Amino acid sequence: MKTMTCKQMGGPCDKAFQGNDANEVIKAMDAHLTEMVTSGDEAHKPARTAMDARWQDPAGGKAWYEKTMADFAALPEDQA
Repeated sequence: MKTMTCKQMGGPCDKAFQGNDANEVIKAMDAHLTEMVTSGDEAHKPARTAMDARWQDPAGGKAWYEKTMADFAALPEDQA
């Protein structure tokens, strides 16, 4: 299990997401951005817009995805 924050994936806050692989934390980040924007949080709107663009244009989001995968891989395992 590893932990990444909203900020580490391009968002504005330090909310932490845990997962066994990068895809788990990416999905958690996606849900977090949706929740924050839906609740009216303006600070998360740019990150939500960028995430939406990546989902709609997978080729265009490849660099972000590969960087996030590499960043996740480089993280140490969480301590129990």
